[in-house]
Amino acid sequence: MLFLRRFYSKSGRIAQIFKTNKPGDSLAIQGWIKNVRRLKNNTFLDINDGSSSCRFQVVVPRTPENQHLSPGSVIAAVGKIQVAPNGSFELHANQVEMLAEGRLQEGYPFSPKQKHPPEYVREHLHLRSRVDFVAAQMRVRHKAQKAIHDYMDEQNFVQINTPLLTTNDCEGAGEVFRVQPDSENLLKQMNRPNIPVEQSYFDGKVFLTVSGQLHLEAMTYGLGNTYTLSPAFRAENSKSPLHLAEFYMFEAELAHLEELEKLAKFIEQMLKSVTNRLLETSAEDLSFCQKNSSSVSDLPWLQVPWTIISYDDALQVLQENKDSLKTPISLTEGFSKDQELFLVAHCGAPVFIVDWPAEQKPFYMKVSRTNPNRVHALDLLMPAVGELCGGSLRECDPSILRSHPQLPKDLEWYVDLRKYGGIPTGGFGMGFERYLQLVTGVKNIRDVIPFPRYPHSCKM
Repeated sequence: MLFLRRFYSKSGRIAQIFKTNKPGDSLAIQGWIKNVRRLKNNTFLDINDGSSSCRFQVVVPRTPENQHLSPGSVIAAVGKIQVAPNGSFELHANQVEMLAEGRLQEGYPFSPKQKHPPEYVREHLHLRSRVDFVAAQMRVRHKAQKAIHDYMDEQNFVQINTPLLTTNDCEGAGEVFRVQPDSENLLKQMNRPNIPVEQSYFDGKVFLTVSGQLHLEAMTYGLGNTYTLSPAFRAENSKSPLHLAEFYMFEAELAHLEELEKLAKFIEQMLKSVTNRLLETSAEDLSFCQKNSSSVSDLPWLQVPWTIISYDDALQVLQENKDSLKTPISLTEGFSKDQELFLVAHCGAPVFIVDWPAEQKPFYMKVSRTNPNRVHALDLLMPAVGELCGGSLRECDPSILRSHPQLPKDLEWYVDLRKYGGIPTGGFGMGFERYLQLVTGVKNIRDVIPFPRYPHSCKM
């Protein structure tokens, strides 16, 4: 098998075969057998190598040496490309080597010919990348991240790796995870006078980050436009299909920004561009995910201008249609998902809700100079998922910021940014997994991240 091993070390990926090969070409592939069909003279193998939601057929002569091939086995095959009766390419192999035996019959949870519900697949996190719709989601996820990085680089943003360990709760909601060493002996060894033992390592309380925004602002004051795509953590008691305890946040901070409408325009252009790039690179996987989720595939919001309305106007629309809503309207807690989706349908397009009541938003949002009860904030509402992005102009006046009743006591450094050559800035955050739900149609956010963490579940 020395020749075979040398040959398939340069093997092709199934996703590229139709793009780079033609009938008669020699080809070597490696992959998992998904299904086996044995006829009188030939054995037909459906092969998948993780690069595509499509399976590739390998035809091998039916011989005693090939009888051991079974679903789950990993093989390397060498042969020539031919055209199958259905017009697809297939490989007529003259050499096949089994690289690993599958043994799917012995307790393997997924049947190759059965479509398993996501809830069941989720019970086997270590194996679920072998399920077609999960693999397609992960490829889309990869390409979406690349599209974001490419777009932001072209717009001359600087990527910042914001810290996961932090002393601040950016949103002020108290939904934070505490971090401390698990070793009591270590904590006792490091203890200092007047410091609680559980805080010995850092000499204070430390949390997993809920947002990288405040750190982005610090970088923006010296670098200009910045962004991050980083993990974030929320200790919410939520079983919602839209929430996770650990997720990824795409956040951007724009320097010299003084108009909220410019921020809305940037978000719209960014999302349309990233999604169009994703359609170019991942059309097959997107279509597969949407079909598997029984969702629409045309993404009509790419073709229309998005709407901007004030919070007060949005509230009036909801009050005029309260009999059509499933949830009661609250004047202190923002809009429910039901109400968000109603506003999107009412406007016939994605909608930015701007100029929010100050009491509903965090301390760092810029207070309107003509109406102190309002802040220059926006929420972007999208079909199917509701709120996708939240952002604002940042308060640039240190005296106003310092007098805010919700300003945390340990954020004097944040006020200092405004004292030493301060500039007006604005920015937004977008839950990356919620964006993936938007474009793929997947109903549960736990199925667009490799290893979901949520209340009562942190497996592996």
